[in-house]
Amino acid sequence: MVNPPLSQQSPRKVLIFANGEMNDGAMVRRALALAAPNPFVIAADGGARLVSYFGLTPNAIIGDMDSITAEALERGQMQGASILRYPPAKNETDLELALLYAVEQGAGWIRVIGAAGDRLDQTLSNVYLLGLPALSGCNVRLVAGKQEAWLMMAGMTTIEGAAGDTVSLIPLSGAVQGIRTEGLHYPLKHETLSFGPARGVSNVLDGTHAAIYSEDGILLIVHTIGRA
Repeated sequence: MVNPPLSQQSPRKVLIFANGEMNDGAMVRRALALAAPNPFVIAADGGARLVSYFGLTPNAIIGDMDSITAEALERGQMQGASILRYPPAKNETDLELALLYAVEQGAGWIRVIGAAGDRLDQTLSNVYLLGLPALSGCNVRLVAGKQEAWLMMAGMTTIEGAAGDTVSLIPLSGAVQGIRTEGLHYPLKHETLSFGPARGVSNVLDGTHAAIYSEDGILLIVHTIGRA
């Protein structure tokens, strides 16, 4: 069965499958459950193999098609997926194209699976893609195994989990100032995390919820189920 058009879904939830490691796990399964029952599914090129692994049907396959197999591409076409083919010589990665396409379709909630792999440059680049201006105001997170990661600009974000979960706060924009936390075992009280030192790594949830506030800068937040 072909998934319904994104415009027929509420809320508008999108799953993007990148061409990285499978990294199946508890956080991935949670993301799939939150996206159910009818997510809009985008395969970023070879990410089509992950779509198939999880038993889903792609709404779109996007990229230069250098990592998808002919069989997977043909299967996607037979399932009714839109095929958006780009030249190999392009400025954007396949995942970047997928994220931008999701926004064009009106996505407000995005989970990216398969964004981590054996290339550190690609993995770091995928983290930085979360800062695309087009994603401003969109709930978008990378999910792998038992972890999820997202960017926090100045303001507030909440974390839902269980007591003992690991939470790391990593500054990406130099000094991130005015950080205050609630519900973490090692609290920050209107403090600064600077680029370089690892002070914000491996904090712990005291209960099922935590809140993080900041006044300036960009934080990478990594939530791991259980003790990392």
